[in-house]
Amino acid sequence: MESIEHLLKNTHKAASQVRRLNKSQKAKILTDLAEILLENSAQIIAENKKDLDLMDPKDAKYDRLLLNENRIKGLSDALRQVASLNDPSGQILLERTLDNGIKMQKIAVPMGVVGAIFESRPNVTIDVASLCIMSGNACVLKGGKEANFSNQFLVSLIHQALSENNISTDVVMLLPTDRKFLTQMLEADKYVDLIIPRGSQSLIDFVRSNSKIPTIETGAGVCHTYVEKTANLDMAADIIINARASRPSVCNSLDCAILDENVLEELIPMLKSGFEKYNIEVFADEKSYSIFEKNGFKNLQHAQEEDFGKEWLDFKISIKTVNSFDEALDHINQFSSKHSEAIITEDAVLAETFLQEVDAASVYHNASTRFTDGGEFGLGAEIGISTQKLHARGPFALEKLVTEKWICRGEGQVRW
Repeated sequence: MESIEHLLKNTHKAASQVRRLNKSQKAKILTDLAEILLENSAQIIAENKKDLDLMDPKDAKYDRLLLNENRIKGLSDALRQVASLNDPSGQILLERTLDNGIKMQKIAVPMGVVGAIFESRPNVTIDVASLCIMSGNACVLKGGKEANFSNQFLVSLIHQALSENNISTDVVMLLPTDRKFLTQMLEADKYVDLIIPRGSQSLIDFVRSNSKIPTIETGAGVCHTYVEKTANLDMAADIIINARASRPSVCNSLDCAILDENVLEELIPMLKSGFEKYNIEVFADEKSYSIFEKNGFKNLQHAQEEDFGKEWLDFKISIKTVNSFDEALDHINQFSSKHSEAIITEDAVLAETFLQEVDAASVYHNASTRFTDGGEFGLGAEIGISTQKLHARGPFALEKLVTEKWICRGEGQVRW
C-alpha cells in the first residue's frame, strides 16, 4: 500500500452514519462491545502476548502494553460508563430571536473525523472508539507497531459491534503501522478534522510540527508533589509512594518530589521503606542525598540538571530541596509539563495560592496526582490528558469531542 487516502476517504464518508444515530443507538453499540470484549478476553490476552513477546519486560512501555483480565474488565466497565453518559452532540447551547425575527440556536455538533496517534497502549483503541462513537464522530487510529497484534484484534471486535448494529465498519479505521503513513494522515485535512497524539514528547513534537490539521496535545506528564513545611508527613509519604509506585509508566505518575528543607530529616526515613519495597531509584540533590545516605538507602544517585523536568515512566524519582514556597513554585514553573501538580500542606492559605497560581491542567491539595484520569473524574474514558489551553484542558473526554454550529431559521429576511 502506497497511500491511505482511500481509507481516510471511506471514514470521512462513513462519519455521516454515526452522526445520525441517537443516544440509545450509540449506547447499544458500546454496551454490545462491552460484552464482546468479555466474551473474547482469552483471545485478546493471546494477541496481546504476541506483542509482549517482542518487547523487553524491563522496557518502561511494557506495562502500558499489557492487557490482562482485570484491564479488559476495566475497558468493558468503561464502555458501559460512557454509554450511560449524556450525549454531548445536539445540545442547545444558546437560543435567541433577533430583532428581525430570525430564530437562532447555537448547538453542539460532532467534530466529524477524529485522528488519534498513539504508541504502546492498546486500551486507547477502545477508549478513542467509544468516545468518538458516543459523541457522533468517526475515528482514524494510528497505533504503534509495538501494539499491532492487540490493536488489530480489538478493532476487529469494534467492527463486530458496529456490523451487528448495521453501521459501516469504516466508522473506526485502523491505519497501517508504517511510519510513512503518519505524514499522509497529518496532511489529510480534507478527510480528518482533529488530530490527537498520545504518547512520548517526541511524538507530540513531531505531530505539532508536521500537522496541517488542528491538534490537541496530550500524553507527556512531568508531575511534581511539593511537601511544604507544615505538611502531615505520614500523609506526604503515602502520597509520594503511591504517586510514584502504583503505576509508574503512566503520565499522571510522580516524577519529582519537592521537599522543604525543614522536613528532610523526618520525611526521608519515612520514604525509605516504601522506596525500598518498590525498588525505586532516587536521583537526589545534594541536601537530600546526604540524608538518604545517612539512613542507609542504597539505590541512590546524585541528581544532575537533566534529571529534573524528566518524565521517568519507571520506578525512578528525582528529589529537589527548597527553602520556601516561592522556590518550589519557581521549580515547578521551570520544569512542569503542565499536566498535574500537587502540594501537601496544612496551611490553607498556601494551599489556595498553589491551586490558583500553578499553571497545570490539574492541581491537587493533599492528594495524589494519580487521579488525573477521565474515569476517576467521572467522565468515562478519555483520549488523553490535554496539557494545552485550546480548546480543552485536562482529561480530553466525551464532552470535548464536539464543536459548535449556528442554526438560523428565517422567513425571507435579507440584509443590504
